[in-house]
Amino acid sequence: MQTSIGVVRGRTLHVLDTNVDQFVGIPYAEPPVGKLRFAKPEPIIKPFPDIIDATKFKNSCIQPPNIHMTPPGLNYSEDCLVLNIWTTNTTALKPVMFWIHGGGLTIGSIFQDWYNGSVLATNDVVVVSVNYRLGPFGFLFGDREDAPGNIGFYDQLLGLKWVRENIHSFGGDRDRITIFGQSAGSWSVSAQILSPLSKGMFQRAIVQSGAAMYNKDRDVVNKTEAISQGKEIAKQLKCNETEDWIQCLRRADARNIVKHINIFATYPVFGTEFLPISARQAFNEKKFNTEIDIIAGITKNEGAYFIPLLIKDPAHMTLTDFNNGLKTIDSLGFHNINVPKVTEQYLKSVNTSDSMALWTALGAIYGDIYLGCTTYLFAKRFAQTVKESQRVYFYVLLYASNWFAKQLGCDVTTMGICHGNDVPFVFGLPLLNPNDYIPEDIFYANVVMKMWAKFAKDGHMDSDWPQFLNDDPSGAPKVRGLDPKDLRLVLSDPFHETCDGVWADYFL
Repeated sequence: MQTSIGVVRGRTLHVLDTNVDQFVGIPYAEPPVGKLRFAKPEPIIKPFPDIIDATKFKNSCIQPPNIHMTPPGLNYSEDCLVLNIWTTNTTALKPVMFWIHGGGLTIGSIFQDWYNGSVLATNDVVVVSVNYRLGPFGFLFGDREDAPGNIGFYDQLLGLKWVRENIHSFGGDRDRITIFGQSAGSWSVSAQILSPLSKGMFQRAIVQSGAAMYNKDRDVVNKTEAISQGKEIAKQLKCNETEDWIQCLRRADARNIVKHINIFATYPVFGTEFLPISARQAFNEKKFNTEIDIIAGITKNEGAYFIPLLIKDPAHMTLTDFNNGLKTIDSLGFHNINVPKVTEQYLKSVNTSDSMALWTALGAIYGDIYLGCTTYLFAKRFAQTVKESQRVYFYVLLYASNWFAKQLGCDVTTMGICHGNDVPFVFGLPLLNPNDYIPEDIFYANVVMKMWAKFAKDGHMDSDWPQFLNDDPSGAPKVRGLDPKDLRLVLSDPFHETCDGVWADYFL
C-alpha cells in the first residue's frame, strides 16, 4: 500500500472464510526519544526509501515489568509509536473503527492477542489500533512547551491524523471514523471528546468502562501534584536540584524511569492545552466535541476485580477491612468521598459478617466511583447537552465468557461480570479461538460485533435499543442490558440510587 510515509507491505489472513489484509506496526510518528521524550509526537515528514515491513510485530511502549496483567512475550521500547490495520477488499470505502487499548494509561499494547482486529474487520469495517506512550513517558507534566503533559493523548491524536490522511489506501472512509476503547482506552476516548484539539477528527465514539470525569471539586491529580510527582522521580534518579529536572530525566535510562511508575494507574492533567477544562465544566459550557454519536456502557460488576489489589485477603474480609478499603480508595485519588453516606448506601441490607457480601459491596463502590458512574454520568451529561441533535446509547454487560474471565483472574460465580469482559465479544475472540469458548460465547460475539459495526456505519442502533434519554416522556434513562438470553432487554433507570443518587453531588 502506498502511504504518506512510503510503501507498506502487509500479509493476507484467511479469517472466517474471508481474506483479511493485516498490517502491523506501521510507524505514524518519529521515535519519541532524546529531545522528544515527554514532548509532543512529531509526524514523519520524509518517506522511508525502502518498503515498510508491516508483517511482524514491532515494539510495545515501555512499561513496568512484572505488574499483574502486563502483556507477556512482547518487546518493550520507547520507540513504539506504531499502529495496526485490518481490512477486507471491497470497492466501496468502509467505516473505520479506531481502537485505543486500556491498562490504566500505564500498561498495555496493540500487540496483545485480545486486540486482534481481524474478526471484527470481517463485519465490513476497517479496524485500526494505536500504540501510545504510557506512564511518565506519556503523562509526565512539566507545565512547559517541551513537556506539556497528556502526551499519550497527543500520540493517539497524531495516529488519528495519520489515519485520516492514509486510510483510503486501505479501503477506509476518513469521514466515518469511530474511536472506541475500553478502560483507560475509554478514558482516552472521553479525553478526545473533551479536547478542542480533536475537533472534527471522528464522527462517533464508543466509551467502554471509563471516562475522564472526577470529583467536581478536585481532580485526581492537579497540576501542582503532577509536577511534584515528576520532580520526585528526578530526585529518586539523583538529578541535581540545581539543574533542569526535565533535561535530567531526558538523559536518564528509560529502564530506571519505568521503576517509578505507579502500578495502579496514571491520570491526565486538566488545565492544559489538551484538556483545558474539566468534563463537568465542558458540559456546563458546551465546550466539547458535540457533533458525534456515542455508545457508552459498563460491565455489571466493574469493581470486583480490583478488590484483591486493595485488600490482602478479600475472601476473609471483615468490616474493618471494608472501612480500610474505602479509605484506600480515597487515598488513591478519589478525594472527598462522603464515607458515612456511601457506607450507608452500599451496606444497606448487607450481612457485614459475610466476607463475600463485603467484597461485593466494596467492589460496587470501587466500580462506581472509578469506572461505572464516571461512564454513566459522562454519557448522561453529553446527552443532556447535545439533546436530540446526536444519538446516545447506553448499555450494561450482563454476560461473561467463563474462559475469558478466568484469564482476567475473575471468577464469574463469586465476582460477577468483571471489568474487561466486554473485550472478547467486541473483537470476536470466540470465533478466532472456538475451542476456548462455549457456543453461547460464539453466538454472542457475533451479536455484539454486528452492533458495534452497525453503529460505526451509520450511528444508529436497531429500534429495540432505545436512545439513552430521548425515548421516554418521563425522562428516565433507558439502558440496554447486553445478555444473549434476552436480545431485547431494556433496563429503565437502573442507576437511580447509585450514580444518580449517592454519587450525583460527588461528580456533578
